[in-house]
Amino acid sequence: MTVHSFQLRTLAIGALAVLSLSGCSSEMDKLEAQVAEIKSRPGERIEPLPQIKAYESFIYNASSMRSPFVPSAPARNDVASAVRPDIKRSREFLEQFPLDTMQMVGTLQLQGSNYGLVQGKDGLVHRVLPGAFMGQNDGRVVSITPTRISIIEIVPDGLGGYIERPAALALNE
Repeated sequence: MTVHSFQLRTLAIGALAVLSLSGCSSEMDKLEAQVAEIKSRPGERIEPLPQIKAYESFIYNASSMRSPFVPSAPARNDVASAVRPDIKRSREFLEQFPLDTMQMVGTLQLQGSNYGLVQGKDGLVHRVLPGAFMGQNDGRVVSITPTRISIIEIVPDGLGGYIERPAALALNE
């Protein structure tokens, strides 16, 4: 390669660089003019900071009351006479089924006694009298009407004791 061709090549590259920068200079002039125009505008008003409210202290007055996060024991006058299931009693047939699997299907009056007719999970119809037990929660039949068998169950109260809970089987028509 000769020195002359090298100089021509360098001159051509330089000319291209000047031409490309001259195109940028017109864009740069536009940008500088726009920045100058924005700087010459009057400043806008700055919004004031929001007013800070003073802290209001709170005095907790319920410290002597029961905490809502601690379970309270139900009021019992005498724990010894509290309701308990009789574990020595022999279980009746209908006590092996939950109450929600049984349904009242009618009543029957024989020799002056009013029987309730209950269909168990086994599909058979059973007779019950007041005082009979049924259901898995020591449920005792307390009354029988033509449309309802009323039961009192003995269920755990969740605190080591037991409570009585009313239940019923209604006649489905």
